[in-house]
Amino acid sequence: MPSRYLRLAIAVLFFLAALAGLPWHGTVRGGKASGEVKLGPNASLGGKRLFPDNNPWNQDISREPVDPNSDNLIKSIGANRPLHPDFGTVYQNAPNGIPYVVVTGQQKKVPVKFTYADESDPGPYPVPFDPPIEGGPRGKGDRHILMLDRDNWKLYELFSAYPDGSGGWKAGSGAIFDLKSNKLRPAGWTSADAAGLPILPGLVRYDEAVVNKKIEHALRFTVVKSRRGYVYPATHFASRNTSADLPPMGMRVRLKASFNVKPFPAEVQVILRALQKYGMIVADNGGNWFLSGAPDPRWNDDNLHTMKKVKGHDFEVVKMGPVTTR
Repeated sequence: MPSRYLRLAIAVLFFLAALAGLPWHGTVRGGKASGEVKLGPNASLGGKRLFPDNNPWNQDISREPVDPNSDNLIKSIGANRPLHPDFGTVYQNAPNGIPYVVVTGQQKKVPVKFTYADESDPGPYPVPFDPPIEGGPRGKGDRHILMLDRDNWKLYELFSAYPDGSGGWKAGSGAIFDLKSNKLRPAGWTSADAAGLPILPGLVRYDEAVVNKKIEHALRFTVVKSRRGYVYPATHFASRNTSADLPPMGMRVRLKASFNVKPFPAEVQVILRALQKYGMIVADNGGNWFLSGAPDPRWNDDNLHTMKKVKGHDFEVVKMGPVTTR
């Protein structure tokens, strides 16, 4: 019977994948054990952390000291301004947030020409046909494309990406991250993000907040005005302003432990607890207190908007190390 042969073929594929050490069900080396790392746009990572457990993104900062200039830094972002979920279902007829796509190691790689080639990884990049683009195919904004190679556990990210009409792409900048390593970008280099950081590890994702009901890493946020400087783990700044009261790229804040998360919807409680334990990192210039996430039609936008009850004064800055200004 055909079904009998189909079952046999599937069994052989599982066996061959096991022999080759491939993550057929997403169990990849480094970080915590995981479930299935699925394929496709905004796919579930099965609870898998994107970097080793000792990576800065995965650091518990809940007991770290407060920066002595915390009050002034918070004030510069807006002590009374709300936390803004910059993601959800749909906004202006496009998926709301920064999308990503999970691909296999066999995904065809294409050439990319960069505006900032001297600070970009040359690639090629595994851009699939019709990839999810921030803002949609006709979007005019940052147009990020994030690609996770689940077999080799590598992350490829592009900023301001457009097809070049010949099968390749052109982009403002791009970066490749080995997710089994804690290696940073070279000092002074950007990435697909202003701070030189990866984007995907800092996104709020549906599979974590709603399905797994836990987020075990820091999150990404933006500010209108940043400082000419960056702190670890960032490697790049995007400002000329030298005021010590403005946040440098890489600055980390956390939601105060005294903040009561219980009145919020369940998925928002998960996000707020992550902000208390892992915090969020300044990654780019944008809206003040804009928290980044991946779009998903299953998000409840009304629930997400309850995060606007959280204000800037509910956060504190984690003590920073040296600020690099060049």
